[in-house]
Amino acid sequence: MMRALINSHVGLRHGIVLTSLLLLVAGAGTAQDDIEREGFFEVRSASTQLVDGVHTLDARLQLVLSSEALDALSSGVPLTIELQIEIIRVRRWYMDDLDAELAVRYELEYRPLSQRYLVRNLNSGDQDSFATLYSALNNLGRLQGLPIIDDSLLEADRQYRIRVRALLNTQQYPAPLRLLFFWRDQWQLKSEWSEWLLER
Repeated sequence: MMRALINSHVGLRHGIVLTSLLLLVAGAGTAQDDIEREGFFEVRSASTQLVDGVHTLDARLQLVLSSEALDALSSGVPLTIELQIEIIRVRRWYMDDLDAELAVRYELEYRPLSQRYLVRNLNSGDQDSFATLYSALNNLGRLQGLPIIDDSLLEADRQYRIRVRALLNTQQYPAPLRLLFFWRDQWQLKSEWSEWLLER
């Protein structure tokens, strides 16, 4: 009985989120008087250092949400911001080879009752609460000492490149919405790759 109630609650929550998103997207096309904010993601700086045998990442991101993403967030729809990291082995006579990749996902959610913004690291489960959207996005955009890869997993006599980008991930939404977002520029928030040689 308890499981049925939990499943019913989860299904209801997903239904509310889906309905909210559909209403927001439909309404966006009719609100012609509102000034639309395009939004953009940018990697302002990024570097790695070797700490106790582990390569760690420091990065500064600029995360500006579009009008539709802001409307969805303020309506209680959580957003997933993803940091993608690739480690590429440099090869002299062949194409470079992707040796490792890592996706660090953060969920950004607004709680109307407390008027707080929650930032949850979906990889580790760590969570922080912020009074303003600016402080939440600023925290998301300041990465320091993020473990990337153990140096022992890399070949000693090889050279490696590392590249990083940030994006708004919409994979958690139902397939019809993902298809709709694919055609809407305001949901295509993705930075360019920032790339450099991995120092060892």
